[in-house]
Amino acid sequence: MSRDELLESRRLVVKVGTSTITHGTGKVNLYRMERLVREIADLRNQGRDVLLVSSGAVGSGIGVLDYPGVPATIPLKQALAAVGQGALLHIYEKLFGEYGIKIAQILLTRDVFDDRMRYLNARNTMLTLLEMGVVPIINENDTVAVEELKFGDNDRLSAMVACSVNADLLVILSDIDGFYDRDPRSDNFAKLMSEINEITSEMEENSKSRGSSFSSGGMVAKLVAARMTMASAIPMVIANAGEKDILRRVLQGEQLGTLFVPKVDTCQARKRWIGFGTISQGTLFVDDGASKALLKKGKSLLPSGIASVKGDFDRGAVVTVCTSEGKSIAKGIVNYSSEEIEKIAGKKSSEIEKLLEQKDYDEVIHRDNLIML
Repeated sequence: MSRDELLESRRLVVKVGTSTITHGTGKVNLYRMERLVREIADLRNQGRDVLLVSSGAVGSGIGVLDYPGVPATIPLKQALAAVGQGALLHIYEKLFGEYGIKIAQILLTRDVFDDRMRYLNARNTMLTLLEMGVVPIINENDTVAVEELKFGDNDRLSAMVACSVNADLLVILSDIDGFYDRDPRSDNFAKLMSEINEITSEMEENSKSRGSSFSSGGMVAKLVAARMTMASAIPMVIANAGEKDILRRVLQGEQLGTLFVPKVDTCQARKRWIGFGTISQGTLFVDDGASKALLKKGKSLLPSGIASVKGDFDRGAVVTVCTSEGKSIAKGIVNYSSEEIEKIAGKKSSEIEKLLEQKDYDEVIHRDNLIML
């Protein structure tokens, strides 16, 4: 796709990081927030849907309480987020209110996306708010999130939101001009990449830097987000929030930031959820024949191709499928529990009933419930 096609985007997810809307002191950057709100309001006036994924709760709490330094413990971060989230939303409400736009707060944790019904409920809530002309302001629920419930960063969250609402574009606004081939903060010869069609392991290795002291992401997190959107046929742009009229200029096709070009084929909504909305509850290791059947022939996973099982899970769980070398190639919903799969691994489908005393399926994972990574 070309950048000119971005102008046709009718539904956008815009993500702003902590460094974008707060100063290094932790205090809110009102100038940046006012410009951002004005741009989003103008996009709404054009008839576009906009969802805003906004970081900054912890940083805002630091500013409100004049807390010195960076919080080191989870309870302290959660307490600061509890103070900061209310203050942050109050500012957004006041700024959007000047343009006659209503807002809604949506706080999410990782487990919302793991459960199919909760995922659909969250998705339907966001779509209903858009139909009502409301701008959803989304953030991770930092006040309750612990390690197993955390997204880890709002870059990943913004990509999952974009996939869930079938967005036409994800724009991640940061304090950097885009994706560089090397870290520009330490390498004067680093070059900005205007367009990326494929994310390589070398890119990931060269991107292991974090953002500001109050942020949780960095460029690696943005590459993870890009992988999600590219696989879901959604373009993503990383651009500098400090640029004037950045959203308007990106939509008009101006060569700003880095465009991650999506794959042509779209994922079905259910497969998007399997691939990017869920945490794997176990692993199935398959032989070379099964790997080829999955990757090149579009086949279902049969018990005969399974070499071993890792983890303890029930029927209906989402698991990762790996090669014998441990490379992840797919995720899918299993028709049998880990205990049952251990009994039928390496066996033919015709033997399932004899081994388990019943047979509901010939496949361990049906192709319709499998997404290739």
